[in-house]
Amino acid sequence: MGGPGLLVEIDPASKLPLHEQLERSLRADIRKGRLAAGARLPSTRRLAAELGISRGVVSEAYGQLAAEGYIETRQGAAARVTRAVRGKNDRTPARSLISTFRYDFRPCMPDLAGFPRDSWLRSVRAALRESPIDAVGHSDSRGAPQLREALTEYLARARGTASDPESTLICSGFRQGFSLLCRWLRDQGIESIAFEDPGWHGAHLIAEQQGIQAIPIPVDERGLRVDVLSASQAQVVLTTPSHQFPTGATLSRERRAALIEWAEQGERLIVEDDYDSELRYGGTAVGALQGLAPERVLHIGSASQRLLPGLRLAWLLTPSWLAWPLISAKTIEDGGSEIVGQLALHDFITRGELDRHIRRMRLRYSARRQILVTALAHSLPHAEPVGQAAGLFELVLLPHEINERRFLEAAAARGVGLEGLALHSYTPAGRPGIILGYGNLAEPSIQQAINLMAEQIAG
Repeated sequence: MGGPGLLVEIDPASKLPLHEQLERSLRADIRKGRLAAGARLPSTRRLAAELGISRGVVSEAYGQLAAEGYIETRQGAAARVTRAVRGKNDRTPARSLISTFRYDFRPCMPDLAGFPRDSWLRSVRAALRESPIDAVGHSDSRGAPQLREALTEYLARARGTASDPESTLICSGFRQGFSLLCRWLRDQGIESIAFEDPGWHGAHLIAEQQGIQAIPIPVDERGLRVDVLSASQAQVVLTTPSHQFPTGATLSRERRAALIEWAEQGERLIVEDDYDSELRYGGTAVGALQGLAPERVLHIGSASQRLLPGLRLAWLLTPSWLAWPLISAKTIEDGGSEIVGQLALHDFITRGELDRHIRRMRLRYSARRQILVTALAHSLPHAEPVGQAAGLFELVLLPHEINERRFLEAAAARGVGLEGLALHSYTPAGRPGIILGYGNLAEPSIQQAINLMAEQIAG
């Protein structure tokens, strides 16, 4: 009712009258831009109460500043800084670090416009209305128990996992979960992790930040080369077996069995990044590795591509022997992830909204992928799409004579945002390539962007 709060210093011991101290303080704030043009000031009653001075002192200071043209006052309205005032403001306006493009093909972004806002809002309201009051207080650092229960049931049905809610940990995205693991591994004296080559570069950076070196293991059309992994000294491997990033390959049945055997014989750990596995547009569904060897696989999934990256919700299905170290690390780091989103996701899952949303988006993404593949065949016939009909991206190999870096720069100049295969490769790729994320692009935009790239090559 009384307007916004205001930071003003008054010194009762000063020889300067109180109203003049207040005038000087407000005048300086306006000149320096701390009080911007048009900013609303507190009412005289409220400011007087906050400063412990009489209302008359504040009225006198406001009157003087109004006479000087710094503020404007009207009967029955809040005092405001005069809009004609242009104070000095040394602050740099807030900017985003994320580059924007007219056609953004950068991979693994879901359709943001397709997010079911009304259904999610209903879940948020239900979470706040129906949850006991202590659910939004200091909660279990593993995550809301009801969400861990719901995820256990959903993932067992949709992904074939075999997990226990007591060993399930909710994190703020894959990055946090994998970072917690890397920190613990380092403390156990493990200095290296095997990574797929090519493989998501963000995971490499997380490990390097924790002082852990990468052991690159090649990937081919049947997924991770388990024979090369077995010949290495690695005790831990990070893999995307259901839909390898960025090649799109699926780990073959024989290699899945060999990978499990590698882990069980040496008491080693497989970290399964299960980021988009429900998004398949043909063929047989591929179950999670975790269901085959729960004590040898740490399964990490998230809401990023299933719903929205901005929800910052991920889950770790941990082996029983690894649960407490990771739970302890999570507790120390932040005490637990944001709770309202967890309660909303619980409601969203139990009402069947997640299943319905994924069914809708499969149809949409499948259509967009088909538009992409058709446009490539028509406009870039020498480019070669590879991988499975799944997920939110397509790896496209370019002709050998094309310089990948220059191609990316030229595309960016035309408003097309791309990622190159080299970004995610440890060893030089035998052929230049681009990773086209089609999830957040409408069909006409996909066609237009491909035409721009074709003109770029032709020109």
